[in-house]
Amino acid sequence: MNDLVKLSLKKLKKNNIQSPDLDLKIILNYSSKINKEIFLSNFNEIDIDIKTFNKMLNRRLKYEPISKIINKKNFWKYDFYVDKNVIDPRPETELIIDETLNLIKNKKRKFNILDIGTGTGCLAICLAKEYINSKITAIDVSNKAIKIAKKNIHIHNCQNQIINKICSIESVSERFDLIVSNPPYLSEKDYLKTSKEIRNYEPKIAFCGGKDGLFFYKKFASVLPIIMKNKSLLILEIGENQALKCIKLFENSGLNLLKKVKDYQKKDRILIFSKL
Repeated sequence: MNDLVKLSLKKLKKNNIQSPDLDLKIILNYSSKINKEIFLSNFNEIDIDIKTFNKMLNRRLKYEPISKIINKKNFWKYDFYVDKNVIDPRPETELIIDETLNLIKNKKRKFNILDIGTGTGCLAICLAKEYINSKITAIDVSNKAIKIAKKNIHIHNCQNQIINKICSIESVSERFDLIVSNPPYLSEKDYLKTSKEIRNYEPKIAFCGGKDGLFFYKKFASVLPIIMKNKSLLILEIGENQALKCIKLFENSGLNLLKKVKDYQKKDRILIFSKL
C-alpha cells in the first residue's frame, strides 16, 4: 500500500472517522489530476494534486463531513449541492418519496404539493421528477437554505414546477393535495448528544424542535388541516420514539392516521395522515 495512503488512513482512524477507507478514496479522486478512477491499492502519487489532497484531508480530520468538503450528497436518484447552510439529505427521508409513490400511483396527475422546511430542496425536486405535472411550493424560514434549494432546482431543471418561498407555514394560504415535511425534531438534550460532524458543520436550526422536539408537530396539527384539501395527504418524518406523542397531537386535528412506517432500522420514522 502506498505510504500516502497508509499515513492518511492512520490519521483518519486515530480521529475515529467512521469510514476512513471510503472517505480517503473520495478525497483522492477529488484531488486527482487525471480523468480516471483512483483506488487505494494502486495509484501513482504524481496523479494527485497534493496541495488539494492535504487541504481536503485536514478538513476531514477536523470532522467536517465529506459531503460538505465535496459539496455533494446523493438522495433518491440524484446528487444535490450541499454546504454548511443545509443539512445533508438522509436515507430515511427517502421513505417520504417511497410512500408518496405507493399512495399516488398516477404520475401524470396534476396536483399541488407543499414541502415544509425544504432545505436542499431534495424532496421537492424528487417529487417534481416523479410527478411531472405537479406544482410544488417549497418553503423554509432560512434565507441561506432557500438559496441552496434554488441552486439545486436550477441544477435539476425544475424551475417550471417549483416555487420557493422564505416563510413559515402560518404565511401559507394556498390549499394542497399533498404536504410533506422532515421538520427539526431533536430535543435540546438530544441535540447536545449529536456528533461533531452535525454540531460543527450543519445548521442547528434544522435539527432542534424545541425543548421536547415536538414544537413543529404541535404547530402542524393546528395549522396544516386548514390548508389541506379534501382527500389530501400529509406525510411527515418523525424522530425516534416520537410516534405515539405525535399521533396524540393530531387526535383532534380532523386528520386520520393512515399509516405508520418504519425505517431500515425498524424504528417508527414516517406518519401518514389523510383528510377526508
